[in-house]
Amino acid sequence: MTNFFRLVSVLLGLFSTCNTLADALITNRSMFATTIAEYYIQQDQVRVELEIGMHDLPAFRNLMPDEIYEKMGNPPRPYAERVAEFFVKDLVIATREGALGGRLLEIGPRARIRRDPISGEELPVAAEDEETIIAAVLSYALQGRPPQLIFSPPRNNPMPNIGFVVYHNTVAVNDFRFLGQPVVLNLDWHDPWYTAFEQRTMRRSYFAPMSGFLYVEPFEVRKEIIVRPKDMQRWVDLGLAEADIIAADQRGAILEKISSFLMARQPVTINGEPATPILERANFLSRTLKSSMVVEAGVDINLDGAVIGVIFVYPVPSLPDNATMTWDMFDERTALVPAAAVDEAGPFKTYLEPDYAVLEWQNFLLNPTIPGLIDLASPPSAAAQWLYIARWWALGLVLVSVVVWRRSKSNTSAVASVCGLLVVGLSFILGKPLAPPSAATEKVVIDLLRNVYQAFDYREESDIYDTLERSVGGDLLTEIYLETRRSLELANQGGARAKVKTVELQDIEIQPGTDSDSFSADVTWNVIGSVGHWGHVHTRSNQYQAELSIRAVDNRWKLVKMNVLQEQRL
Repeated sequence: MTNFFRLVSVLLGLFSTCNTLADALITNRSMFATTIAEYYIQQDQVRVELEIGMHDLPAFRNLMPDEIYEKMGNPPRPYAERVAEFFVKDLVIATREGALGGRLLEIGPRARIRRDPISGEELPVAAEDEETIIAAVLSYALQGRPPQLIFSPPRNNPMPNIGFVVYHNTVAVNDFRFLGQPVVLNLDWHDPWYTAFEQRTMRRSYFAPMSGFLYVEPFEVRKEIIVRPKDMQRWVDLGLAEADIIAADQRGAILEKISSFLMARQPVTINGEPATPILERANFLSRTLKSSMVVEAGVDINLDGAVIGVIFVYPVPSLPDNATMTWDMFDERTALVPAAAVDEAGPFKTYLEPDYAVLEWQNFLLNPTIPGLIDLASPPSAAAQWLYIARWWALGLVLVSVVVWRRSKSNTSAVASVCGLLVVGLSFILGKPLAPPSAATEKVVIDLLRNVYQAFDYREESDIYDTLERSVGGDLLTEIYLETRRSLELANQGGARAKVKTVELQDIEIQPGTDSDSFSADVTWNVIGSVGHWGHVHTRSNQYQAELSIRAVDNRWKLVKMNVLQEQRL
């Protein structure tokens, strides 16, 4: 504890002389507030984990040891008395009957946790960027199950800058927000998902127990439904009526029951005709503000926070003119359903209600992206290559013939000169090397790579393979098919496949091939792809460095060998 006193004393000295730093720390993003408070509502207590920034220490002075408290200019007071006062006058949690008493469990310095600016998730911090804060753990005693709790910040002058989040039995009640005034929380002890602040602005982003999305692409329409098993229990018996936990060995059966039930719900029409769904996959999800990820297998899941995503697909021959999804699962808990119709232009977000239950997509795209191969320039013919090589021999023939003619004035040398000049002229007009180190050859390489990725825009595996075969030859075809498919799949999204948007050439070196009909290229390129589902767009950027061998096969350039030297996530 002595080291703690010394460290805080030094930091207090900095606090008294560096007013500009306080302004720098106060931002409009609550997860970057000077002080972070995380409240965990449990059965018999509210546990609070604090990160107290040095510029907020005056507001938390009653938690500080005597030496620090007095160094801040306060008269001596018994420590136990100050701590007791903190719980009823400073950082207060109260019921309608009054403030809750509490205990200080831990306090001491450590490095601040850095958070993602969108989701609030913890991020790694380099040692040189660490910021020291005072960490404290508090426990507020709960008696019974109060219907409400009131959270109040310290009322010191200046006011502390506090960002906070509340969890009720593992369920996040709100997104990170500022705690600048008292806020009232209505508790649902039967189902913490429905615990909510009275202020609508404090509502978390994923407040609804169910949501639906309609994705429209050139070869498929996709319906994605996100539901809570605890709410689905009202529609279909999942065997969870008395459960608190979904055991790992129950997960498969629950996914199957929910998928089977949803197969006949939320009917979809495409171009005005009813469409038949195909179940693609179902997963338990872990959702944050920024992303939704598949929960790994073999893990028990708390029932209150459990969420399932189910995806159905509807193959279409081309981009449709319109598509609809009708929501048919409203009840007292599910009266408002977040929904979105999504195409390449982005999402159209809305809310579905009993009187407005149809999510509709209309094709207003002016220039929709339709998958297709890029037309590559054909390899030069054998005659064109012969003319390119022959030009130098022909030029030599002309020079020799001219010298001979000047000496002998013979008709033979004159004819040879004319023929040589003709070949030289034709060679410059029609002659072409197989693959010169030029922009045209670089375009062949990058367009081949783009065609490889664009083949995976098709839905059917046979179409992908057939399209890929037009750009890849030999034994490499199967290898490229499997490897590219692997690289485009997002494991943490249940195997969803990204669609490549951009292939960017970073560096290339063209070299002659081992055969007369081929060339080699050392290439570095970036691939940017995205997949939209679960209401998010997930983007992936990779960089590859590889040795490529490209050959003219049946008057078409094909990739025949690939040696990947390096692959890295950007």
